[in-house]
Amino acid sequence: MLSLIDKLEKNRCLSLDEYRYLIDNRDGTAADELARRAVRIRREIYGNTVFIRGLIEISNICKNDCIYCGIRRSNHSCDRYRLNPREISDCVDEGYSLGFRTFVLQGGEDEYFSDDVVCDIIRGIKNKYPDCAVTLSLGERGRESYKRMYDAGADRYLLRHETADRAHYNKLHPKEMSFDNRMECLKNLREIGYQVGCGFMVGSPYQTGAELAKDLKFIEGFKPDMCGIGPFVPHRDTPFAGEKQGTVELTCYLISIIRLIYPPVLLPATTALGTIHPLGREAGIKAGANVVMPNLSPVAARKKYELYNNKICTGEESAQCVSCLKDRMKSIGYEVVTDRGDIRKIERR
Repeated sequence: MLSLIDKLEKNRCLSLDEYRYLIDNRDGTAADELARRAVRIRREIYGNTVFIRGLIEISNICKNDCIYCGIRRSNHSCDRYRLNPREISDCVDEGYSLGFRTFVLQGGEDEYFSDDVVCDIIRGIKNKYPDCAVTLSLGERGRESYKRMYDAGADRYLLRHETADRAHYNKLHPKEMSFDNRMECLKNLREIGYQVGCGFMVGSPYQTGAELAKDLKFIEGFKPDMCGIGPFVPHRDTPFAGEKQGTVELTCYLISIIRLIYPPVLLPATTALGTIHPLGREAGIKAGANVVMPNLSPVAARKKYELYNNKICTGEESAQCVSCLKDRMKSIGYEVVTDRGDIRKIERR
């Protein structure tokens, strides 16, 4: 196992079989060694800094019916909401006063948010706060749509690929959704010029080490600027309600591997990690992550944007409690900084 870890750190790549071996034969010793190296590599690039993003969940209305998702179209128990542009602007104003310099507009694929509406929102933010980055996470759209939003001032786009295995993708999504289209969207975003984020669920239904190995191989080739991975957490109103959730242990193990594959990548310690364990996000940081995304959404909306069961939505994970977050990160030796938090590209060794 140690020789394989040495090879990964040296070459930044492994074969599919080697990635699968690393996953299927993991133990505490391997996890500790990977985390130690991931943290050292991250410190070489980013020091002990943790970047914060202000997350604004703009709508839980979605035209899609992804089988794992709590805001899927077929969930008639979901209490739907949509923020209007004024409400979004107010969230940004509050976040800026709290020290945020990146705002993440995330939502379901809500057809209200046309290109015109989204572009007006982006321009409003960038005109008022030109020192800030705007990140979008609004799902699959056409290339021209992505281009218009980029031209309006959007800096980054997050689009989880969810799984790099076509057959596995089809087991997680309705038949009208396309693995090829998801990959085409990521390709378009990269070509347009966005800083692009992908990512996947850890421990999702039907997933084995073989599927996870393909995810790692995809990341190796795509080299995303950001990579959001988090444990699968079931939602009570989906067909996967009774499925077993993912683990902090495997999620953190993969965070460390991803840091070794592509050292400058921006890796969040996700809300899902904090949901399944009270110190989940700290564990993610100690495994090699360097981003946290507190919630700037109106308090009344936070519980409604429930992609999975028991999502944390009040208290220290809220953006208003930045001091609490800073204290938590300081307790494990890290400093939350007021910064756009752009990726720092390095020369390949």
